[in-house]
Amino acid sequence: MAKVSVEQRIQAVQRYLNGDESMSGIAKDIGVTDRVVSDWIRRYQKNGVEAFLKSY
Repeated sequence: MAKVSVEQRIQAVQRYLNGDESMSGIAKDIGVTDRVVSDWIRRYQKNGVEAFLKSY
């Protein structure tokens, strides 16, 4: 699976939420599984952009 940056994750979620692209199409485009994109969407809806920022 490809390493996906925080920016790419946010863009993928926004692409899906805009309603123009399917989850599987986005996943295939960035080299991850549908399940990964689904998880990102769920985390984003719960915590917003903060969901993708690492805490140290």
